[in-house]
Amino acid sequence: MVDVQTEIHIDRPRADVADFAADPDNAPRWYVNIHSSQRLDGGPLGPGSKVAFTAKFLGRELNYTYEFVEYVPGDKLVMRTDQGPFPMQTTYTWTDDGGGTRMTLGNSGSPSGFSRLAGLVLEPMMRRENRKDLQRLKAILEGRG
Repeated sequence: MVDVQTEIHIDRPRADVADFAADPDNAPRWYVNIHSSQRLDGGPLGPGSKVAFTAKFLGRELNYTYEFVEYVPGDKLVMRTDQGPFPMQTTYTWTDDGGGTRMTLGNSGSPSGFSRLAGLVLEPMMRRENRKDLQRLKAILEGRG
């Protein structure tokens, strides 16, 4: 089991941070490894919404679909995928933090086809990538990226 939690303070109102981060169209702008995203259904984002992503991980291109399982605009987004070698749940939470926003990015899952040892290697790698992603998001939203 892999469970990685990272967080960052962004000097922007919570609504701005949450609206930008929760919009799948913005994912390629702030996720270092995501190259494309595509909504697979119309209408407003909410539970049941599906988004296809293309990403590069460990030198391989991965195509996977996340489904929104919980979405409370401005507070929390939970997405899940059961595809590929690494079924994953990603959770974003946003809270007010001294005039800005504290965003937490969490990833959890059980890598299938990987040994438990591989999970120990993947966890620090994912934490490092998540920190890069949040730093990139902060730079964009604070007008530096």
